[in-house]
Amino acid sequence: MKTCPLVCQMKPYIQPFEQVLAIRELESLSGTTVQTNGNSSGTVSYRVKTEHTPEYLADRLTYWEKIYPDNPLSNGIYTRQVKREATVNLARNGISFEHLKDYFPTNGEVTVPNRRNLRYGSHSIHEYRGKFFPQLVRSLINISSVASDAVVLDPMCGSGTTPVETALLGCQALGVDFNPLSVLMSKVKSDIMTVPPDLLLDEYQSLWRDLETLGAPTGKLFWLESLPKTDRIYLSRWFAVEALAALDPIMVRIQATPNSACRALFTISLSNILRSVSWQKVDDLRVRKDKQNGNQDNVKNEFLYELARSVKLVLAFLYENEGFQTGQVEIIQGNARKLDQILANQAGQIDAIITSPPYATALPYLDTDRLSLSYLNLLPRSEHRERDYGMIGNREINKRRKEVYWEEYLSRRNELPHEITETIEEIKSRNDASNAGFRRQNLPALLARYFFDMLTLMGHFRHVLKENAPAYVVVGNNHTIAGGKRIEIETNIYLGMLGEVAGLKLEDAIPMEMLVSRDIFKKNTSTKESILCFRNPVVSPHSL
Repeated sequence: MKTCPLVCQMKPYIQPFEQVLAIRELESLSGTTVQTNGNSSGTVSYRVKTEHTPEYLADRLTYWEKIYPDNPLSNGIYTRQVKREATVNLARNGISFEHLKDYFPTNGEVTVPNRRNLRYGSHSIHEYRGKFFPQLVRSLINISSVASDAVVLDPMCGSGTTPVETALLGCQALGVDFNPLSVLMSKVKSDIMTVPPDLLLDEYQSLWRDLETLGAPTGKLFWLESLPKTDRIYLSRWFAVEALAALDPIMVRIQATPNSACRALFTISLSNILRSVSWQKVDDLRVRKDKQNGNQDNVKNEFLYELARSVKLVLAFLYENEGFQTGQVEIIQGNARKLDQILANQAGQIDAIITSPPYATALPYLDTDRLSLSYLNLLPRSEHRERDYGMIGNREINKRRKEVYWEEYLSRRNELPHEITETIEEIKSRNDASNAGFRRQNLPALLARYFFDMLTLMGHFRHVLKENAPAYVVVGNNHTIAGGKRIEIETNIYLGMLGEVAGLKLEDAIPMEMLVSRDIFKKNTSTKESILCFRNPVVSPHSL
């Protein structure tokens, strides 16, 4: 096939590590080394000679804005990714729901975003701590050079970033998570991408009309009274009576929505306002009470605002994406520690893994979601503590578990690289010699458990991946103060070591510049993140 010279214009606002990924994905998709084309008018472009058409590259590339045939008279083609990100601008500029479809799909000129946009389409739904960049996932799939029918796995899929982006590239996605709210979010964000936009608009307008005519809440709380008694008692401690009364008819009406994907989207929209209409302390990861907080008097309006925001962003995306065939998605509720059992039928069948695991004791993942877990009836309150203990990276522990974890560490410490054991033991020694509080006293045992869990998980990667298949792990560091000394917990380096202990090959570690988070979890962002690039080695016949 004849090679075609093309010029590819990079997005001008991306960070250095994204520029590295941009070059790698272009080389992977074009099948050739790229050449610098120079800078002009603030843009950076590269030239490639490839057998692929401009349309093919425009359909796949992530960090690129426009593809030109090597012809100064050509207007070029905007990438599909730029068009998808541009839907946010149109959805937010005051266009009515009814007229939104008149602007899509975008052809010719596009209002190109001038900054990073991480919340297009269903990525805009529900706040979530630890969310990573959808563009990062898309670029890594491109870099991995997997086939169009590839199966991409995220064993700790969180809010569903990897499954959604995998499906949007037409591949098959598998997601696993132990948090029921994460499972629901991932399913919602994936399923809503397959709903005809006019159907979503009809369901939304029907819900809006019914809620607009809703009078003052009176009488029996049907939804609340359907919940387990322990959850009803728990919720009564965190919501004013008026707030629960206002929420109830909204939830009852949501459950009457005929289409299951729309119903789930509306449910998760309600979940996203629960913290703000409760007595939950503002900007606090943990559920701590402050009765001065909570917008109990305006529950319906707050929900309608959140609903409109989410639906409009999704609608704009669906209109732009209409006709594009997305891949299938399966989301499984399960513990990643048992990944080999959960995916027993997929052993050696996974084409790529892309995941951002919890950082060592960084966030109270399940604890943060307690209100939603109870109100949405996803996990009975009586089961929260045990589920918390099962979460990788969990920082909840009691005295007996602390003793068990430490005994296990002492008996298995030789399985961990000495850099990890030195860090754990220095923290313990310094905390034992000081007046450290209980959380710092618990840290050595929790770190030991975390690194053993991650070693197990890396072993599962080897079990489920095809030979020579890649695994990308996006992880960050944190630190602690022990005996007055700041000790860095270099999780990115340590997980690279653990992967190799488990038999994976660490091919690269790409440092990532951190973005300043704008959400309630900004105080818990780590100082340094890396993309660990592993590969499952081919097993030599001589080693069998």
